[in-house]
Amino acid sequence: MKRIPYSRQCIDQDDIDAVVEVLKSDFLTQGSKVPEFEAAVTQYVGAKYGIAVSSGTAALHVACLALEIGPGDRVWTSPISFVASANAALYCGAEVDFVDIDPDTFNMSVSCLAAKLYEAARVGTLPKALIVVHMAGASADMQQIAALAASYDIAIIEDAAHALGGHYQGRPVGCCQYSVITCFSFHPVKSITSGEGGMAMTNCPQLAERMQLFRSHGITRDRQKMNRDDGPWYYEQQVLGFNYRMSDIHAALGISQLRKLDGFISKRIALASQYRDALVDLPLCLPVFSADSAWHLYVIRVKSATRRELLYQHLKRQGIDVNVHYIPVAVQPFYAIGADVPNAENHYSAALSLPLFAELSDDAMERIIGCLTRFDW
Repeated sequence: MKRIPYSRQCIDQDDIDAVVEVLKSDFLTQGSKVPEFEAAVTQYVGAKYGIAVSSGTAALHVACLALEIGPGDRVWTSPISFVASANAALYCGAEVDFVDIDPDTFNMSVSCLAAKLYEAARVGTLPKALIVVHMAGASADMQQIAALAASYDIAIIEDAAHALGGHYQGRPVGCCQYSVITCFSFHPVKSITSGEGGMAMTNCPQLAERMQLFRSHGITRDRQKMNRDDGPWYYEQQVLGFNYRMSDIHAALGISQLRKLDGFISKRIALASQYRDALVDLPLCLPVFSADSAWHLYVIRVKSATRRELLYQHLKRQGIDVNVHYIPVAVQPFYAIGADVPNAENHYSAALSLPLFAELSDDAMERIIGCLTRFDW
């Protein structure tokens, strides 16, 4: 019996041919493909600048660096996310705290944010930035979050690792309408993949320039920006940067994948709709359906932690890989800061992610749904 993964990349011959073409070219890195990929994603989401980097985590890190987040600053994010959302701020020396989630959307709760900001303003502990996570592919309520942040002069970074191809208020996630920077991931389980990679989108030329500097050792070759000029060979390190460049090999795959993104998202939406219709009568809490979501994950919630574990084992025995998204970052031993996030902890105790990816077959869906309906609820 063939196992059904909870997610996987969708690679076809066009993708392979695009990578092989680069492998046969003169440039494996720092050629024409990275700028081409940046321009393609920028055009797709409607932002002005895209800075391709080696991972989604790197995108979050250079975003924090560009905003000059450092020791003494505070950054708030969601506890229901991968640890990279919080780690990026720690890399800069900032202090991290967490805003509880909305139990229906799994995204940052507007009411919890408002209450936390009010108290922080009272005691003088406001954050410099919010990293707002679009959990499972559905955008957070960015208009209300942005309005709250603006009233306290707080910058917003969107962690849209799950959300490329999704929309909010009729515009693509990544256009930066309500944020200064939006970060994408191109890990193999995301909407599209470049193998590994990420991109930071912004409409601010100064932030774009700083992120470009930080991704490449802090080095510039722009003679107009140098403090001295010893000749055409000269380059100048201006900040402590990192080796976060994306290669042309990865970018070529990303370009090819981007051409198929709308089709991938349409299939994910159809699969989410199929799950909704098939599971509606089971004793589960299903995610809020939205055709604007990129549907990176399909997260059901089981009525108790005990039943969740039994269901997990039942599906695994049937060759169906499921996962839990996420263990709240705030309770990870490394953090363990005692954050007040009861909604996140309740979510974790019941959440289970079912298989969802663009090449999930009808036969596989039938197996999954059959195993769920036959479970001893």
